Amino acid sequence: MITAFFKTIGKKTLLFFRELGGIILLLWDIIKLTPNIIKNRKLLFEQMEHIGVQSLPLVTLIALFTGAVASWQAAYQLKGVAPLSFLGAATSRSIITELGPVLTAIVIAGRIGASMAAEIGSMKVTDQINALLTMGISPTRYLAVPRFYASLIMIPVLVVFADVIAIGGAYIIANYFLGVSVEVFFDSVKRFFHVKDFIFGVSKGFVFGGLTSLIGTYLGFKTTGGAEGVGNSTIKAFVEISAMILIFDYIMWMLIN
Repeated sequence: MITAFFKTIGKKTLLFFRELGGIILLLWDIIKLTPNIIKNRKLLFEQMEHIGVQSLPLVTLIALFTGAVASWQAAYQLKGVAPLSFLGAATSRSIITELGPVLTAIVIAGRIGASMAAEIGSMKVTDQINALLTMGISPTRYLAVPRFYASLIMIPVLVVFADVIAIGGAYIIANYFLGVSVEVFFDSVKRFFHVKDFIFGVSKGFVFGGLTSLIGTYLGFKTTGGAEGVGNSTIKAFVEISAMILIFDYIMWMLIN
């Protein structure tokens, strides 16, 4: 029993480091192929539209209700401790530094990261990747590079968009349900706003965007086993990306404190 347990732990540990090494090598290949991004700008723009523009409705919905919940929660925590005039500051700082970047990234992990694994995985099991190699086209250059840089560009933009919508949702609750006027709410936001909080939140978008595209494309390239393998890669991509987002969120907080 104990031997089997440690064997399992050993296998999982080796698999983790094997996949980590594969992701690092993929990142290195992407960096080396970066000069080709100008030539492949059409692919980049297509991915930017797919990742950014087409995600706006979902991000808007999530951000609006995130802000609304943050407002109710902040009002509950401030009750008996501080006046509701601090509600704007309490909600905006938590949204900008934490809720906006993390929830947006997890939503994108489900919509984009999993779809990257599914698209590339389908190409892998149907030998389309081999066809690219036969034609002398690098799969990394054609498939991974545009997705990586589109994620780096668009996910921070989505984070900023989500922050604005979430703060708007927090204001709606504060004004219409908690009796906080627009002047009081946004004066609190302005007085306690720090540029470093905004930069920190946007930097999370860059990190989460890189993680999403790297893990999604890597698992797509490693897909085997036909349709079942594609399904497994899709699920695995969402789980691993979501876990890494939370882990790196903690690491980034630890580094600035």
